Amino acid sequence: METDGGKIALVSGGNRGIGLEICRQLSRKGVSVFMGVRRIEAGIRAQNELAAQGLEVQPIHLDVNDSATIISTVARIQKEYNKLDILVNNAGIDIDRRKDTALQVDEITLRQTLETNFFGPLRLCQACIPLMQKNDYGRIVNISSSLGSLSDMTDPESIFAGVHAPAYRLSKAALNALTALFAKELRETDILINSACPGWVRTDLGGPNAPRSVEEGADTPVWLATLPRGGPSGGFFNSRRPLFW
Repeated sequence: METDGGKIALVSGGNRGIGLEICRQLSRKGVSVFMGVRRIEAGIRAQNELAAQGLEVQPIHLDVNDSATIISTVARIQKEYNKLDILVNNAGIDIDRRKDTALQVDEITLRQTLETNFFGPLRLCQACIPLMQKNDYGRIVNISSSLGSLSDMTDPESIFAGVHAPAYRLSKAALNALTALFAKELRETDILINSACPGWVRTDLGGPNAPRSVEEGADTPVWLATLPRGGPSGGFFNSRRPLFW
């Protein structure tokens, strides 16, 4: 078994879908995984599911919209391990009404989406990066989407040309910009940060007709989470290949 034993990871929104599969794949590599969950009971159910497969994760109360839970989560990891090697910003929402365009989207939808999909990862990065800097090591993966690509938004031939989702698209474009900004600030360190598009995956969000399995969707994020020294930083990837911003 390929191993990254001894490393500590935090995965937000880790109890279902792509987040759960990322926890599963990291645990299989020997990583000690903190599964960030808004409801502990949901985390315990996911923990039991993985335990039945011989895998061990620790659910921890983490709501990316609640700074107090972020502070307590990072404090616990610091107290128990005094380091954090991997952060996967997976928690996210898509609450756009399907027919709404940028002309029609309401401010409440925009604010709620940005709060979770952009400000949540920003808060977690700001809380976790200092702990990574103490050990000059870190791998940060922001779960983004091709819908956040400016190139895709302006391409009339894109397969997503008919998809509006303005709040979701804006939030992921902002998240991609955050990735680039942090990569710039961390350039002289061994802390690598990248955005990953898992693709259209069969989850509660993606629906049953999506072409990709959760295993396929989690592959690129896990690859980025376990990059060797000198790996890419400040990039945007799908299927382990670069995407246009």
